[in-house]
Amino acid sequence: MNDVKLWNKNFIFIIIINFLVFLNHLMILSTFPFFISNLGYSDTVSGICVAVFSLIAVFFRPIVGFMLDNGKRRGILLIGIILMGLVPLGYLMVYSLVSSIILAISFRLIHGIALAFSNTATSTIASDIIPKKRFSEGMGMFGMATALATSIAPAFGEFLMKKGFNILFLVATLTMCISLLLFMFLKVKKIEVSKKNFSLKDLIEKSAIPASVVALVFLLTYGTLENYTLKFVSSTKDITLSGGLYFTIMAVMLLVSRIFVGKIADKKGEELFVYTCNLCMLLALVILSICPNNISFVISAILSGYAFGGLEPSLQAMAVNSCSLDRRGSANSTFLCAYDIGIGVGGFLAGILIDYIGYKYMFLIISIANIISVIIYILFGKNHPSSMTYQIKHKAS
Repeated sequence: MNDVKLWNKNFIFIIIINFLVFLNHLMILSTFPFFISNLGYSDTVSGICVAVFSLIAVFFRPIVGFMLDNGKRRGILLIGIILMGLVPLGYLMVYSLVSSIILAISFRLIHGIALAFSNTATSTIASDIIPKKRFSEGMGMFGMATALATSIAPAFGEFLMKKGFNILFLVATLTMCISLLLFMFLKVKKIEVSKKNFSLKDLIEKSAIPASVVALVFLLTYGTLENYTLKFVSSTKDITLSGGLYFTIMAVMLLVSRIFVGKIADKKGEELFVYTCNLCMLLALVILSICPNNISFVISAILSGYAFGGLEPSLQAMAVNSCSLDRRGSANSTFLCAYDIGIGVGGFLAGILIDYIGYKYMFLIISIANIISVIIYILFGKNHPSSMTYQIKHKAS
């Protein structure tokens, strides 16, 4: 299997572009509650902003997937990169010139559209580049960019925010300038596809639904951590460490887990990671709830780092691996819609729960999603033809 070449210039470029796209997105996402507070609004309003962002991305992803399946890989990515570079300048205008919640939400809508274009395109281009025999491993390496950005961005965003929101937004724009430079040297594999007429039923790839639903429910918990860990740490006296350290520790665990996740998933399937990652995320939330202190903070970061680092790439590989080349755009958009919904709804619910019952009980309630995620996998995913575990077991028999 390892005789098949995985790494090449284009694969490295698309990984770096994807990393920068998510760095742009997530360092703003994690600091946006502070930005909303700066405008004079509550956590419920910041939760609504998270939901609005995710919903618009969900609406556009299937449309982007359709365009990708019609062969427009490179153009879609270019649109996404340009939009993601311009939107932070809109936030800067709200911060510096016009303090308007309506404008802030409007720019969040555009940012959601930009993410739908850029991230769906990078995932599809990566799927085209990765050889079939090393697909899970390749998706794991590609997903490392997302996971590392997810872990590094909040700490980086917090650091920049403390220097000023103007610095934060300018750096976000700079990430897309670098992406645009790399894009100029990226060669996208030409996919021969027959042009398709627009059809609503073709926007969703059915084979990707089981993995996407399992991921969606899991990501309710991760969306909570992504959006509110920094504010949680700043609001409790029991934790004296920096909130950004949580995501730095996660980044280390992601690097460690990605070394073996893809290879194991290629040989055994996704089942092991669905069980162990949901368990680790549940424990990460529970210990933050019942005994918040510096030790539990570090343990929670280690557990959630493995949980996200293991589950996200193995389920994305499950969502995409069995579909044809001309359906990869739709398969990726289906999975990433679930990603957006999970992060968005998780952040939305957490914002409301924090205002009414506080962080302690919010973490406990949200952790129930991990149990539900496992149940859904057992009932609808484990024995579905798209499951890599199912495919491997049937090949062996």
